[in-house]
Amino acid sequence: MQEVIECVPNFSEGADRTVIDAIVDAVDRVEGAYVLHVDSGAAANRTVITLAGSPEAVCEAAFRAVREAAERIDMRQHSGEHPRIGATDVLPLVPVRGISLDRCAELARELARRVGEELGIPVFCYEAAASAAYRKRLEACRKGEYEGLREKLNDPAWQPDFGPARWSEAVERTGACVIGARNFLGAVNFNLAGSGDREADVAKARAVAREIREAANGRWSLPGVKAIGWWIEEYGFAQVSTNLTDMHATGLGQAYEAVAEAAKRHGARVSGMEIIGLLPEWALVEAGRRSGNPKAETQEAVEAAVKYLGLDTMRAQGRLFDPNTKIVERVLSAKMGV
Repeated sequence: MQEVIECVPNFSEGADRTVIDAIVDAVDRVEGAYVLHVDSGAAANRTVITLAGSPEAVCEAAFRAVREAAERIDMRQHSGEHPRIGATDVLPLVPVRGISLDRCAELARELARRVGEELGIPVFCYEAAASAAYRKRLEACRKGEYEGLREKLNDPAWQPDFGPARWSEAVERTGACVIGARNFLGAVNFNLAGSGDREADVAKARAVAREIREAANGRWSLPGVKAIGWWIEEYGFAQVSTNLTDMHATGLGQAYEAVAEAAKRHGARVSGMEIIGLLPEWALVEAGRRSGNPKAETQEAVEAAVKYLGLDTMRAQGRLFDPNTKIVERVLSAKMGV
């Protein structure tokens, strides 16, 4: 396989295994597309599926997954901690090997066209596939979320790139979808040690998120970082949930240290970290070397990163970090032989 891309669709269902399994099965049935990882959360009410393979197979599998989600998820009944605008909330294509980001953007726009025309879902294109600079950021496309979609569709500046531009019973059920192309990012949640006061802990998590996010443009802002604070019911503690959109600018170690310092300023403590989806190996190697031994070999550095970042602290929540199932290159090698 000369060209390999990754796709990381996020679906607005995190608890109903029948729905989740049906979406995963829709991907599995496409030859040349491989499910690398499935990550579901009940409080967020969200499932993140990581798949990879040839561009043609991945795009077909992604389309079928969107179709399955549209048939099975009714956004009129949806609630959860995570921001969302539709049954398939966001769907990025990521270049892995032998293909450029520009080509992935072309593929993303073609996939968006299919979703809009064949499934009747309004689609906004973002990041490298964006049709205008103001549409590049995911949070701009998702602003107002599902509850604000009807009004958004009435705004001439926010007509969908593809699909219906008016509210209907079908759109009310599926919501919209944001499709684009980007490079690897880290979906990283920082756990805050509980104080026994849920409201206070959430307030601290939100205060930390406000300080560190790039958009704050303040003293403690981190480049390429998006952040929100929330409470995860099934865990019983608050988190600072982040997307590290440029891990060369802000790596795992730098983000951990910054969040830990910000938590101290607000009377809280980071007790560990949770990774959603997969990470490239170099990101963990960099963090492990930052923690003490800048010349550590790959495996030693990965092991150091797991301890340093507190990735091994969620045994009680069933969220232990296994490098062989959470590192992109290792999962690709096991699934695809690449």
